[in-house]
Parts: sequence; structure tokens; C-alpha cells
Amino acid sequence: MQTLIEHSATYYDEVFAPLDRDHHLERIGGGFETEVYCTDDKRYVVKLKSDLGGDLDAARACIRRIRDTAEQFTRCLGEAHSIPNTYILARDGVGRVQGLVIQPFIRHAHPLGEVDLTTLGPDEREHVAAQLSEIVWRSLAFYRSSGYMPDLYGMISTGHDERARRSRPHTLPRHLWDFVMRRNILRSCNLLLTNSPECRVVLVDYDLVRWNVLIRRIYFAVRWVLGWRDQLLIRRMRRTGVRKGEQ
Repeated sequence: MQTLIEHSATYYDEVFAPLDRDHHLERIGGGFETEVYCTDDKRYVVKLKSDLGGDLDAARACIRRIRDTAEQFTRCLGEAHSIPNTYILARDGVGRVQGLVIQPFIRHAHPLGEVDLTTLGPDEREHVAAQLSEIVWRSLAFYRSSGYMPDLYGMISTGHDERARRSRPHTLPRHLWDFVMRRNILRSCNLLLTNSPECRVVLVDYDLVRWNVLIRRIYFAVRWVLGWRDQLLIRRMRRTGVRKGEQ
């Protein structure tokens, strides 16, 4: 049962009670298994994983897995390319305990895929390229040691129904095709680029794909190959600022 009630650009749910007095938050996006909101004062981003809620013990175990994964990805990328995550449990309007992930709202930043890289000066472009190259190398090294890696690309969803369709195992070939032909690190929605003069690249998604072991291994093996492709794209961007397919 869905407990979210849409009011223009805001959503109501009692699960937001620890963060907002009137329980309304603005939806600003959605990913592979998450709805993303921000508080009224634009201080915090709130991520709700409503598909994973349940009783207190189940929700507590789930949020611990999420926290442990985020800590591993933070160690993988380093603090310079990570943001802090805070975790709380709250009860929604139908009594289910949900896990909320709280992140600082990063002002003056945009998803990397929305940035016109040709507007960056040579020094800024070199700085961004160096960060992206380091992020990819760190992710590849983490894959060799752990068998998985952070999602540097991301996916945008319109809501629960679309996420449910995309999460089914038989959709894996389409995901892999999209990764090869359409998505790459320069079109990422999970990496934010802060405005000049800082131009810092930070990861905002710390989820681990929850497919079964075999499918997950195939998925991450393909992602590992694409990491090497990304390094070639970063070299091109370093020289021209142009992404493949934009000329």
C-alpha cells in the first residue's frame, strides 16, 4: 500500500515526521530503488526506500546493510568524493517501519550529465578529469577486491511502478545495452559537480544492487569493462570538453 499523497510538487507521509513538522517534503528525484526528497529549508536530502520497509527488526537489519555498504563505498572513493549519510527509522501512516537516509543538500551543484563541460576553462576541465579518472580507478580496484563497485552512473525513475518494472531480472539485457550504448560516467546522474571555482565531483548514491548473486556478478563484470571505456572518454573530455556523440 502506498502512503504518499501528492500535493503539487510535495508529498505527505507520516514517515517524514522526524524531519518535517507538517510531514510534507518535495520530491526531487528517484533512482533504482529510492525516492528522493528535500526538506523545506533545502538543508537536507531525504531518501526513502519504501520497498524495504516492514517490522522493526527487518527495517533495522536493512538499514544496517545500507549503512555498511555506504561506509565501504566511502572508503573506496575517499572523503573528497563522498558526502556523509545519516540513518533513521520511522513509522509510516500504515504502521510499517521505514529506513530513511539523510544527506546534506549540496547547493550550487548539478548532476554531471547536465553540465556543459565545454564551458569549463582548461584548468577546471583538467581538475574535473583528474577527479573522474581517480574515481574510476578506485572503483575498478574495489571491484577486484570485493566483486562489486559503487554505481557511478545512476538511473532516473518516475516512481514505484517504473522501478518495479526495471528491477525484474529479465530486464538485465536492456540495462546492459543502455550502459554500453547510452550511459557513461560523463552522463552520470549519481555524480554531482559543484560550481566553479571548487569544481568538486562527489557521489550521492551509495546503494548496492540487490539482484541475485549470478546476475549481480554479470552486471558488475560488465561495469568493470565499461570502467576502462570511461577512462578513454575522460581523456577525450580532458582535451576538448566534448562528450562522445555531441559533435
